[in-house]
Amino acid sequence: MEKAIKRYFPIFVLPTLVAFTIGFIIPFITGIYLSFCKFTTITDAKFIGFSNYLKIWTDGTFVHSLWYTTMFTIVTVVLINLLAFIVAMLLTRKIKGTNIFRTVFFMPNLIGGIILGYIWNLLLNGILALWDKTLTYSSTYGFWGLVILMLWQQVGYMMIIYIAGIQNIPGDLIEAAEIDGANKWQQLRYVTIPMLMPSITVCTFLTLTNGFKLFDQNLALTNGEPSDMSEMLALNIFNTFYGRPGWEGVGQAKAVVFFIIVGIIAITQNRLTRSKEVQA
Repeated sequence: MEKAIKRYFPIFVLPTLVAFTIGFIIPFITGIYLSFCKFTTITDAKFIGFSNYLKIWTDGTFVHSLWYTTMFTIVTVVLINLLAFIVAMLLTRKIKGTNIFRTVFFMPNLIGGIILGYIWNLLLNGILALWDKTLTYSSTYGFWGLVILMLWQQVGYMMIIYIAGIQNIPGDLIEAAEIDGANKWQQLRYVTIPMLMPSITVCTFLTLTNGFKLFDQNLALTNGEPSDMSEMLALNIFNTFYGRPGWEGVGQAKAVVFFIIVGIIAITQNRLTRSKEVQA
């Protein structure tokens, strides 16, 4: 049986490999090449070297959106994981209606980003109207509007991952800690959190990458207003590529830089949290 699987392995892998090559590898390599070109379409691309990459750092909107996105990601990673962990701890206790609460918390994750953006745009602008303000009054309003939206959408999803991790903690460990005289805080610090490191790794990775890649919600909630001050990286790249004629190559170069930044951060975070898992 094992020999038969090895013999026919290429046949099963080939369709996936072809699809992956056509759908990812070829567009990815083409995108990198175009980042070194001036073009309006692929057929008229003209190689110009590193000019597009140099323009990135003279474009104040990119630098601002990079800073804005970084701050947003830091805030959402901390708040989403903290709230998701707290909710997961509460919903793993023996109380009635936990399944209903889990479903209610998870449901916002099923709604598309554009729809969520418009829903919260109406809600938050309605509240701010009491003070004659809107989300686009300043970048600060847009920032916290996006934070609230992301919390509402993703806390329930991360909660499910934390619940799965909590339920996999052997009850014997908790009982042993209680027998040794550990209070609730000590049980949390020395038993629960170390045992949850795999879940923390996954949730941190997801919230980190989701924060940096945020696009739909940003487009629908503020569209970068006022004056691109609430524009995040993904939206900045989109607006550069499609909204600034002659800057298509710069937009492509921004996309490559964006990919590198997210890749480095994701790999670094994953290694750091994995090392914590080994220590635990």
